[in-house]
Amino acid sequence: MSVTETARGTTERAGAPVLLRRDEAGIAWLTLNRPAQRNALSAALMTALQSEIDAIAGDRTIKVVVIGGAGSAFSAGHDLREMRANPTRDYYAERFQQSSKLMLSLVRLPKPVIASVRGIATAAGCQLAASCDLVVASEEARFATPGVNIGLFCSTPMVPLSRAVGRKVAMEMLLTGDFISAARAGEIGLVNRVVSAQTLDQEVAALAQKIAGKSALTLAIGKEAFYRQAELPLADAYAYASEVMTRNMLARDAEEGIDAFLEKRPPNWEDR
Repeated sequence: MSVTETARGTTERAGAPVLLRRDEAGIAWLTLNRPAQRNALSAALMTALQSEIDAIAGDRTIKVVVIGGAGSAFSAGHDLREMRANPTRDYYAERFQQSSKLMLSLVRLPKPVIASVRGIATAAGCQLAASCDLVVASEEARFATPGVNIGLFCSTPMVPLSRAVGRKVAMEMLLTGDFISAARAGEIGLVNRVVSAQTLDQEVAALAQKIAGKSALTLAIGKEAFYRQAELPLADAYAYASEVMTRNMLARDAEEGIDAFLEKRPPNWEDR
């Protein structure tokens, strides 16, 4: 089992990289590394994360991505001190456009992305978790879109949140700014699994390994199709999905997978 570790991105004043990456058995573990700032999404951290996501998109050795946070928080959202230190329309627009591009990159990445949430995930941190394909949270994790409390409605976090949970639930979170527990997040569909803090890493690793054992081609086809059909009217969604399945059936991995199933043997994926 090969393991490689890298530290990427602009460093903080103390010299620590804002983002860590560890590759192991086809899984890229990305760790937001600003624990003193509760992993607030500074311009440098978003740049580093974007760079890794772009690199992973074309990396055939990586099948699954896990995003977590160093220290006691997943992410407290945008770095408000940094934002207020640059109080211009152009700077604000640039940061929110950078954030939106990053979130879209996670959805469009042809590999599944799992958020591993420990502690708080608030505002753009909640947005980051909701933009991932799956979310596993420790029991003490909490989620919120609290912008309304400081006069800044969480409009961009609203986009993935309102697509992950029901409208009434999303509106309540957005209008009140209140925290919800990991258990509640699981009930409303924002979180897939709630586990103990002690087993979070192991649970995430087991889930990532299970997914990494599938055909990378099939995962890429399925992820793209999932998000595209969700935005279509019902009849159009069926027409699109039927065409996707037809193309998928012609792939070498579909032939191999079906043959392996019929012959009662493990498949040998070629990712084509």
